[in-house]
Amino acid sequence: MRNNLRCFVSRRVVEGNSYSSFYGRPWTTEQRKDLFQKLKKWGMESYLYAPKDDYKHRAYWRELYTVEEAEHLTGLISSARDNGITFYYALSPGLDITYSSTKEMTALKRKLEQVSQFGCTAYALLFDDIEPEMCEADKEVFQSFAYAQVSVSNEVFQHLGQPHFMLCPTQYCAARATPNVQNSEYLNTLGSKLAPEIDIMWTGPKVISRLLTIESIEEITDVLRRPPVIWDNLHANDYDQKRVFLGPYSGRSPDLIPKLRGVLTNPNCEYGANFVAIHTLAQWSRCNVDGKRDPSINDSVSADIKLETETEDGGVGEDVPSTLSPNMYHPRRALRNAINEWLEEFGRPKAAWGPIAKPQQLVAAAIPLPIISSINTCMSLTTTTTSCSSGSIPVVNSNQLQALAEVCSSVTSNNTDSMIQPGPGAVMNSLVSETKVICKDSSAASNPPIISGTSTTNISSSEPMDCNQTPPYSSPTHITKSSLEGGEDVSMAETVSSTAVTGTSMHGEQVHPTNNCTSSTMIVECTNVGNTSLQERTEIEQLTHEDLALLCDLFYLPFEHGGQGLQLLHEFNWLKGNAHLVMHANCTKRNVAAAQEAPNKPEVIEWLERAARLEDMSSALNRLFRRLTFCANRELLYDLYPYVWDVRGVVSLLNSYIKWLASGQYPHVMATFTLGSYTWFSKGWKETFMSGEQEPWVFRGGLTADLQRLIPVDSGNDLFIYKPPDVPSSKIYTIRPYLPVDETHIYDICRRTCMDGMDGTDCFRDCPDIVGDKFVGGFLTLTPEFCFVVEDDVGLVGYALAALDSKQFHKKLELSWIPEMCHKYPKPEKSSGETLSNTEDFRMWFHTLKGEVPESIHNQHPSVMCCSLLTNVFDQSVAKRLVTCLLAALRANGSFGVHVQVNSKDRYMIEFYGKLGFLELSPGLSPDTTYVGRAF
Repeated sequence: MRNNLRCFVSRRVVEGNSYSSFYGRPWTTEQRKDLFQKLKKWGMESYLYAPKDDYKHRAYWRELYTVEEAEHLTGLISSARDNGITFYYALSPGLDITYSSTKEMTALKRKLEQVSQFGCTAYALLFDDIEPEMCEADKEVFQSFAYAQVSVSNEVFQHLGQPHFMLCPTQYCAARATPNVQNSEYLNTLGSKLAPEIDIMWTGPKVISRLLTIESIEEITDVLRRPPVIWDNLHANDYDQKRVFLGPYSGRSPDLIPKLRGVLTNPNCEYGANFVAIHTLAQWSRCNVDGKRDPSINDSVSADIKLETETEDGGVGEDVPSTLSPNMYHPRRALRNAINEWLEEFGRPKAAWGPIAKPQQLVAAAIPLPIISSINTCMSLTTTTTSCSSGSIPVVNSNQLQALAEVCSSVTSNNTDSMIQPGPGAVMNSLVSETKVICKDSSAASNPPIISGTSTTNISSSEPMDCNQTPPYSSPTHITKSSLEGGEDVSMAETVSSTAVTGTSMHGEQVHPTNNCTSSTMIVECTNVGNTSLQERTEIEQLTHEDLALLCDLFYLPFEHGGQGLQLLHEFNWLKGNAHLVMHANCTKRNVAAAQEAPNKPEVIEWLERAARLEDMSSALNRLFRRLTFCANRELLYDLYPYVWDVRGVVSLLNSYIKWLASGQYPHVMATFTLGSYTWFSKGWKETFMSGEQEPWVFRGGLTADLQRLIPVDSGNDLFIYKPPDVPSSKIYTIRPYLPVDETHIYDICRRTCMDGMDGTDCFRDCPDIVGDKFVGGFLTLTPEFCFVVEDDVGLVGYALAALDSKQFHKKLELSWIPEMCHKYPKPEKSSGETLSNTEDFRMWFHTLKGEVPESIHNQHPSVMCCSLLTNVFDQSVAKRLVTCLLAALRANGSFGVHVQVNSKDRYMIEFYGKLGFLELSPGLSPDTTYVGRAF
């Protein structure tokens, strides 16, 4: 029998938050064994097995493992034992168990007996995220839900010979305790009736707790009559697919250690992303002094210890000095130590299996709830999640509701019908291969059999004990398929050109993939970059400590951004809010003396310096992106690539917008940008985000979303929805303002995409410039301030051009541009009805142009634009980011809508704009012209 008065903390890791069937990378057997070695090295003690890709853990908990599955599970348990790690096998029968049924108890015991034959000596029963109601048969036997769980747990505990045993209660945090922790009948029953040797899990005040205080731990200890085991969701990320948490273990003082039975960290879905989380937890467990609050440190030393925190201008303060004693825990020092070791992992040659599987969630914006103290803060997101606290629900006024509605285009509600539901597809099984996760048919698993007398409620939990609310579509497979059995490894090579992936030329496209999972896929990565092999590039592009420090700061913790992430937020917001400084400097050209003096003004110098600082940060992120793409550990790359790819694109977009402001080409940028949606700098947003009063899934998207919300485009959430490439690519696309030297290249792109998306060069060899003169010349000449280009490392690959007011633009065309073109291209001299060549048809256009813009179009969509990309641009995000930058420039000048005139026969361009969120306007206005537009 174990001593239940232990005064040391058991350091443990739980694998239990990944809905691998729908997104992310399930942990392979090989990865779990690698984890055991790391746990041993870092002094950790236990591992809790509860992965969602093992459907026999929860939905099919009664089913025994097959011989093949048993062999792999036995190997895992043996590997853990060889490394001195206690392997806890967890089972979640709460969805449909009949607690009073002898048959059910027999099935439960039989399942755990089978696992015991594999060598397992420690177990856990998980009753989290289920309905706290019993069926009629149970109500006749047990006086309460708690008594039913206690009865089952005690019986199983005794049947297995009183092994190491843990229980996860249904009320597993203070927010779920009814009516509160002290007065919860459920928790008090567990405390008084559950065998004292059984450990009880607890997540703290919230499902994801920002802080764990000594007072809160003492409170739950009194109720449970034993110290809790903390199930810590601090690094769990399965509730938000745009966030991964690479920050250090934080918000938990080492003073807690003597008051706990243990700490289980429930980390990121991606195995490779958990190095820092587990490493810093291990450091924390070896300390007994809180480095952020230590009364024994004298004042002179305290003055030297400055945390890396947000400064007034959003900069980064000093890092933690090395003078802290070894037994003192400070998160920033722990992070620095972890990064030093993590750096070595990136250099370990390791292959990856399958394509990148991290599709983006279809709700793109966060929902900041009004902070009302008496309202339930668990934020129930499904029809089956029950209230966590009692009390009357206050009335939310219409202004609050309007504020919420303006944050995003679609609001997550309790109605699960409004969400994307996973269709039948495949269940991913990690117990049949050492290095891969094999997909199996899930048509049966999606409709598990209901045992007579059990609850028929389908649980769809949304928090990180079961964090994922509604798994989105899984990634489409744009890959080369192989007939080989099982998923093939990704070769240690690099894709740097888009030719390795199939696709279309339109990459504003929002793909609607199926939930299709193939078990025989092989990713082909190009092996050379120019004349440089991947091995040579890997040696050149070595990741540094500074690179990983930036990576961790960008994806820090649920309730805080890292220092460099904060700096990005502050720099861009300041530059945007003070754009009038350079606007006045650049728009005083009529006063030559003032124009010469303006750049020397201190405020202008400061703006330009801070713009350069943002450029440096963008370059540092590009450097991180490239180096990561060339790292030898492809498995680790595939885990991190989608996040870095996404944030790099957003930061590049912000930098492009600032370059546009600095260019001085805009006519009258508004001095202040008043947006309808919430941003990091909105009153109360930052404070609410950092307070921990709201669960972090309220603020979806993390730093990436906070940066996106600063872009002055209110109704552009769909423009931020795109999936990363299936295969990593180091190619970087840069958006910038148009320069006069770009004209020839823009004309060339226009000519190569003018024939319904196809190359029209051969059709206009006798007059190559006429295509550009017709479609883009007027914009470049008359409104260069609203012209943007996108380029890769070779040259220009696309453009987006606009005019602020289409009526004024057409008047200017008629007064200056069209007469010049009519002179340049004389009217064809052919009789009526005679067929014109392509060139002649274009020449005739200049002589017959009628530039009227219908009032119905101009009233709601006053601006006009055009956009095109070369057909070899396969990155789906390029077109969307290019258009976003253009729309932001138009919005900054007071426009809220833009339209495009497209030839009604040009189906390619109509589809192109349709995939960018443009809708047809006033159908039937003209038989020859289709108007498409969008508001922003």
